[in-house]
Amino acid sequence: MTDPTTEKVDARISREHGRRYWEGVDATVDGMLGGFPHVSRVDLRGSHNFLAKLGIGSKPGLRMAARVLEGGAGIGRITRGLLLDGIASEVDVIEPIAKFTAALQDTPGVGRIFTMGLEDWEPPCDDDGKPRSYDLVWIQWCVGHLTDEQLVGFLRRCKTALNPDGLIVVKENNTTSDGDEFDDLDSAVTRHNDTFRRIFDEAGLRVIRVELQKGFGALQRQLLPVRMYALRPAE
Repeated sequence: MTDPTTEKVDARISREHGRRYWEGVDATVDGMLGGFPHVSRVDLRGSHNFLAKLGIGSKPGLRMAARVLEGGAGIGRITRGLLLDGIASEVDVIEPIAKFTAALQDTPGVGRIFTMGLEDWEPPCDDDGKPRSYDLVWIQWCVGHLTDEQLVGFLRRCKTALNPDGLIVVKENNTTSDGDEFDDLDSAVTRHNDTFRRIFDEAGLRVIRVELQKGFGALQRQLLPVRMYALRPAE
């Protein structure tokens, strides 16, 4: 289990520091992946396979999602390479860095663009005033910039925006140590698997499937473990 003393690591997160870091990053796949652009193809393939096991996709026997919400979309690497590639008809994106979301303007299949942090996002309404809902919420490599409390709140809001059979997927690095770890470079936390499970529980979500991303080859030992968590409302 995670050492209780590590649960306060997230108190060191600085929103301003994190935004400054990403403002200084190139709006490229290399920039998004911290100098490891070659992992993108394997990452996307792993995500496709994970969703297929959950019954989502364009192949026979699977169902496409009418609308997806992506948290922390960056320049749209996942938007285009996964979600609009046989997963969803329409994708709404949340991303606080405007120069990144600029790359998604007028992209076919991209719906609403929320240029804000996940901690500020609230479920929107459609033009007719009805709550906007999603079949899938995809959140990847971004929640380290949220405190535990902010992440619980964001997941709770996502839960309220899900369609009855909707899913939330969180794909994130996990620590290999006994607890959470803070990175001064981008002011973000890498969480332990136990921490994620506690957060999901506090958000009223249950884990229905979890897998480790594989296929990075020789890099697998250099990179942190990446887990994919599929979540549904606990009620």
